[in-house]
Amino acid sequence: MSLNTEFDRIAVLIPCYNEEKTIAKVITDFRKVLPEAVIYVYNNNSKDRTAEIAAENGAVVRNEYKQGKGNVIRRMFREVNAECYIIVDGDDTYPAEYARQMADLVLERHTDMVIGDRLSSTYFSENKRPFHNFGNSAVRFLINNIFHANIMDIMTGYRAFGYNFVKTFPVLSKGFEIETEMSIHAIDKNMSVENVVIDYRDRPEGSDSKLNTYSDGIKVMATISKLCRTYKPMLFFGIISLILLIVAVIFFIPVLNEYFETGLVERFPTLIVCGFTVIAAIQSFFSGMLLSCIVRKNRQDFELELHRAQKELDKLKEGIRNENEE
Repeated sequence: MSLNTEFDRIAVLIPCYNEEKTIAKVITDFRKVLPEAVIYVYNNNSKDRTAEIAAENGAVVRNEYKQGKGNVIRRMFREVNAECYIIVDGDDTYPAEYARQMADLVLERHTDMVIGDRLSSTYFSENKRPFHNFGNSAVRFLINNIFHANIMDIMTGYRAFGYNFVKTFPVLSKGFEIETEMSIHAIDKNMSVENVVIDYRDRPEGSDSKLNTYSDGIKVMATISKLCRTYKPMLFFGIISLILLIVAVIFFIPVLNEYFETGLVERFPTLIVCGFTVIAAIQSFFSGMLLSCIVRKNRQDFELELHRAQKELDKLKEGIRNENEE
């Protein structure tokens, strides 16, 4: 839990790395839409004037010296207390006019996570990087099918969160795979998720993307695999068990046919390997069963953590009311 006693009704969180060309416009746009919000710019080792320009435009500027978007979001969630958090990139690709709608879903309907859905509107026409388009669609398909969800844009950088989500979300990712981790966490913990269709603008000329199509794409796919192992161990280890069993059967069938034809087993090494492969398949299956029980227990413990977060939120809101009355 955060020890910061300051409490904002709405906090706009902007992670930034070399965004001097766009950060002033992003701050101005969000201040127009959400004049009551406190705007935080977290500077992630920018080599340009991002931090200076953000401060000149009235944002609260803080620094995170460990490189990577996941590291920045970990710092943000730890330091900022708010009833509603809005995270947006500093590259001016996400329109601010949707922020009010997203904030209202958190504040009025108590939605845990609101997703700014680019893929249902202009993303595929605006984004000039075809492999990004394919990657976003592939990740959405994989996660929604593996986790039985209906999140329309897994990797969007435009989201709103409630206090309970922010203060109970364990940030493990260091880079751009953080969006995938947040999406899967919300699905697994049965948190309320809403999709808001937004327009998407490609980066303005002279503003360069920090996302590497191939290396970051590999990281995202690796993250999906690790999170599937963590959150769906029976599925993960069950698939491994099935593959091992199929391999064992394929190599065992010729040995069995040979035995029926001659009454002899001449390929003992193959038979032995098949036996060990079956044992490995059985071990994988029961590992999945055991880990599934642990995951279920973790979900139960998480519900208690949510209760603690809600009590802390109630205390913070009560403190604000008492200050206003005085």
